[in-house]
Amino acid sequence: MSTQPSKELETFANPNPARDYTIRIRVPEFTCLCPKTGQPDFAVINIDYVPDKLCVELKALKMYIWSFRDEGAFHEAVTDRLLEDLVDACAPRFMRITAEFNVRGGIYTTVVAEHHDPAWTPPALVTLP
Repeated sequence: MSTQPSKELETFANPNPARDYTIRIRVPEFTCLCPKTGQPDFAVINIDYVPDKLCVELKALKMYIWSFRDEGAFHEAVTDRLLEDLVDACAPRFMRITAEFNVRGGIYTTVVAEHHDPAWTPPALVTLP
């Protein structure tokens, strides 16, 4: 079992690349440091993606998330970094990162960043009666 954080994101082959489906991952214990004060910031990170050929391996994702614990980062920058690294690792058809940061100075911050493969057309939304 790994006892160290890691920036390596592992992937595995999508078991059904012919079908569009959404993978939702919720990370309730994300932490990084405020780059101004050095105090900890806490967030819930929601990752929603439609895989193409690869899926993100969850243990590697856990170690990757852990790697931010001692890094200073503005909320906007760390959310964008998460998106860039995950897109680089698995090249999804679509990915959205929603980072819901806990209160800092009486202000809650939510940052949303998205990637959309221009070659992919999302399926039509189905509305049930």
